[in-house]
Amino acid sequence: MFKALATVGLLVVSNTFMTLAWYGQIAFKSKFEKFGLVAIILISWLVALAEYSFMVPANRIGSAVFGGPFTLWQLKVMQEVISLSVFTIFMLICMKSEVLRWNHIAGFACLILAVYFIFKR
Repeated sequence: MFKALATVGLLVVSNTFMTLAWYGQIAFKSKFEKFGLVAIILISWLVALAEYSFMVPANRIGSAVFGGPFTLWQLKVMQEVISLSVFTIFMLICMKSEVLRWNHIAGFACLILAVYFIFKR
């Protein structure tokens, strides 16, 4: 149980950094306007390094290959659902110009079905 919770926790932290690395320069445009594209890329790489510092341990702890509770298929689908969940929270908090619509929720429901089918034995 500890490995499963640790994996999910590390994936949440990792995906938070990933979302900031990919979309932070858009969400915080006013703070990044003074930087050129190369500087923004380097800043994003540094944030992505933090992402990988959590993603790699999450995958190693969670993978059945290393004695964890999840198959690689399960890890990947779980990571995608966590990624979109973190992204949704980020969008609702930081990107006021974007709206959560019914089709987004329908897409998330499809992802939940994907989790169900991937974890089904």
